Amino acid sequence: MINVDKAVLARLKVKDKLFEVLVDCDKALEFRKGKCSIEDAIASEQIFKNHRLSEKASEHDIKNAFGTNECLKVVAEIIKKGEVQLTTEHKKKLIEEKRKSIINIIHRNAINPQNNLPNPPQRIEAAIEQAKVRIDEFKSAEDQIQDIIKSINAILPIRLETRVIEVVIPAQYAVKSFHSLKSFGKILNEQWKNDGSLLATLDIPAGMQEDLENELNKISHGNVDIRIVSKR
Repeated sequence: MINVDKAVLARLKVKDKLFEVLVDCDKALEFRKGKCSIEDAIASEQIFKNHRLSEKASEHDIKNAFGTNECLKVVAEIIKKGEVQLTTEHKKKLIEEKRKSIINIIHRNAINPQNNLPNPPQRIEAAIEQAKVRIDEFKSAEDQIQDIIKSINAILPIRLETRVIEVVIPAQYAVKSFHSLKSFGKILNEQWKNDGSLLATLDIPAGMQEDLENELNKISHGNVDIRIVSKR
């Protein structure tokens, strides 16, 4: 258990009754993911109906809400299903992690329609800062992408795009290149020629095409043919 003075509240409302417990912010979130024990996550086994007023939850209300009075089982339920208050430090950490994820998704899946090239991560980050975009630490990065692109589009032109590309690789580089192809996108079709060369069709986020070309050119010493079949 952690020191009570360093704890935050985890809250859960069940059948119009509010239940609160004192927890370690980081450990409680780890407990949700199965990465630590309930004993490590809590500061106290006491269950409150209002911690600020030091009002404890009654055994009757606890049993009625959770079907048991076993303290650790109830506390575990509150942490897993309830709201855990975030410390300022943890909130900043979550926002920074979400920001990096959002920048990476935009870089990989979008292009600048003015030059059909991916926007560098540094420029995406600068546009987010300039537009004063608010990153929601609770929403997934994917759920925020569309709104963020709208917010920064006037500063940095962006278009989400997927491409189908065709790749022809000579026999001596085909096997090694094929493993790289699978890591960059979805292989729609593969044809292994009699001479061992490979003709593959790949569905790939537009922002990743340049990285793929660099990777295949490195493997094949520039002996690879790539063309765009379609865009959407």
